[in-house]
Amino acid sequence: MDASNLTTFVVWCGFGLGVAFGFIANKTNFCTMGAISDVVNMEHWGRMRAWLLAMAVAMIGVSALAYVNAVNFSETLYASKNFYWLSYIFGGLCFGVGMTLAGGCANKNLVRLGGGNLRSLVVIFFMGFAAIVTLKGVLGTFRINVLQSPFGTLYFENGQLLPALLSGTGGITAQTLQLAMTGAVALTIILFVYKDEKFRKSFNNNLSALIIGVIVAGSWYVTGHLGLAENPETLEMTYFGTSSNRPESMSFVAPSAYSLEYLAYSTDVSKIVTFGIATVLGVAFGSFIYALVSKSFRWEAFSSVQDMFFHIGGAVLMGFGAVCAAGCTIGQGITGISTLSLGSLLALLSIIAGSAITMKIQLARME
Repeated sequence: MDASNLTTFVVWCGFGLGVAFGFIANKTNFCTMGAISDVVNMEHWGRMRAWLLAMAVAMIGVSALAYVNAVNFSETLYASKNFYWLSYIFGGLCFGVGMTLAGGCANKNLVRLGGGNLRSLVVIFFMGFAAIVTLKGVLGTFRINVLQSPFGTLYFENGQLLPALLSGTGGITAQTLQLAMTGAVALTIILFVYKDEKFRKSFNNNLSALIIGVIVAGSWYVTGHLGLAENPETLEMTYFGTSSNRPESMSFVAPSAYSLEYLAYSTDVSKIVTFGIATVLGVAFGSFIYALVSKSFRWEAFSSVQDMFFHIGGAVLMGFGAVCAAGCTIGQGITGISTLSLGSLLALLSIIAGSAITMKIQLARME
């Protein structure tokens, strides 16, 4: 398969995986912010268990891919040798606050958009704009010079994936650690998740967790294995079809930004539709299909000017925060965690903290 056809293949796979993600997320009401809200406000762990189970399934898939050398995860963004701890924490907190103000994370807003929610269209636009400004614009200066300054950065020679980071301890190899850590973490999650009888009987929670976990692992396989080939121009092995020229999986903030960039500069031949852009379109389309099938599609708009400003403010915080934290509740919370990245764990905990604190403040103001 030549380079252009391979890129097209990877992109269409991304669209298909996105459609499946959006369809299932809409059908099962899979929502990471909703999971946090259920725990914080109602002490209900159903959707949180689904999120955790999706992580475990994705971890198992990644470990299997790494074991058979199908994907080289040391070449992913999550394996970076630069551990931007300050950026992960600050960005994660901002994203957590933002998704709470905006009524959902990037994925949830794409799902809602497919169901006819015009508020989500505004959220995705402002989130994408803030993300591109943080990636390449004026906010990028603050990100690089402050959050990712030498003070806020640790350097790990073996990268920040925990198996590689801890390899050599007691003579244990990274591959052995990958299997052992994945087995221990995944088993712990599975035992915790299925000890709850309500969850065991919840078809939707189980369905969403299993399929989304498989989609994340499948995305790694598509971009990191099927999309890897020799570049005829450089004669070097290249990852085709991704924005980063690395293996990628599900993540929705930076791809939303690249989607806006593509719309603005589509006549520039260097701008192409990539795997990430295709997944963004796929999630919205998959959700739209389910909304039509279930007859749940309906137009929704802002209830007030204040509601609009809260959503826009939250969207900007999400766009800025996700770039600084190198991902969102899916990009770090499932995709990154599946690689056992230390940065993903720190970013995820910061996102949860930012969201939980904001929810508590909102609740206190209502009383």
